[in-house]
Amino acid sequence: MLYDISLTITYDYEVPVSGGRHLVRVLPLSIPGRQRLIAGSVTCSPAPDERSDLTDFFANPATAILFRKAHDRLAIRMQARVQLEAADPGVDLSPQLDRLPAEIAALWSVAPDAPHHFLGASPRLTEDAAISAYARDIAKPGMTVHQIATALCHAIYTDFTYDPEATTVDSTPRQAFRLRSGVCQDFAHVMILSLRALGIPAGYVSGFLRTLPPPGKERLEGADAMHAWVRVWCGATMGWVELDPTNDIPTGLDHIVVGHGRDYSDVAPVVGVLKSYGSHETAQAVDVVPVAERAPAE
Repeated sequence: MLYDISLTITYDYEVPVSGGRHLVRVLPLSIPGRQRLIAGSVTCSPAPDERSDLTDFFANPATAILFRKAHDRLAIRMQARVQLEAADPGVDLSPQLDRLPAEIAALWSVAPDAPHHFLGASPRLTEDAAISAYARDIAKPGMTVHQIATALCHAIYTDFTYDPEATTVDSTPRQAFRLRSGVCQDFAHVMILSLRALGIPAGYVSGFLRTLPPPGKERLEGADAMHAWVRVWCGATMGWVELDPTNDIPTGLDHIVVGHGRDYSDVAPVVGVLKSYGSHETAQAVDVVPVAERAPAE
C-alpha cells in the first residue's frame, strides 16, 4: 500500500513570541519488512534561524528548530510518501507469562528496541494500584503473553468510551482509568501500564491512521488524524507485536508509524519552550491518501 501523507500543525499566538526552541517528531519511520519512507520533508513558516535534523535514542527522526525573531504564527508542515507492507500475522509463539522473565534476562542488549527499556516507570507512566489490579483480573493462568495482550486490548476497547472532551494531552492514566474515557493516547497509556504491571515489556507508538468517511459521504480534506497504539514484546521468538486498543485490532496497512517510545513524552509531535506572556491556539490537519486514489494529472 502506497500513501501520500501530509500534516500541518499551526500555532497562533495572542502576542508575538520569541526565543522559541522546538523538537519536532512527525516524519514517518522506515522499518524493514513493514514500512518504507520513500520521500519526506519537514518545513516551517517562518523559516527557523537554526535547524538540525537528528535521530533520537529510540531511532526516531527529529528536527530541532530555533527562532530568534518575534512571530505571531508558526506553521509546521510535513509531507511524505510511504510504502506499507502487509504483515503476516503468523501463529502465537509467545511464552506463557511465567516463562517471560527468563527470556528477558537472557537478552543482553540495550539497543533502542531492547525490552529492558519498556518494563519500568517512564516519564508519564508510574505504577498505579488500580490499573495493576485491572490487569491481574484479565490475565488468567496458562495464557501466553500474546493472549494476555490481546485480552487487555479488547477489555480496554470494551470498558472505555472514546471521548475527546474527557481528557487533555496532560491527563494522567489514572484520571482516564477512573473516568473510563479518553482518547487514543489515554487508551495506549492504560494498556502499557497494565502490561508492565504484569512484567510484560510494552511501549508507545505514535503514527497516522487512515480513516474512511461514512458510507455515501465524501472524504474531507484534513480529516485524518495522528494516532497512538501499543507495541508489546512477546518473547524472543515472536518479538514486538503492535495492537490498537482504541479500535481493538492488531495494526495493519492503515497504521503508519512515526515513532516508538516508552510513553507519549518520547514521541510528542512538538515539544519546546518560548518567551511569551499570552495564550495561543493550535490546530492540526492530517491527510493520509492512498496514491491510487489521487486524480491523475491533466
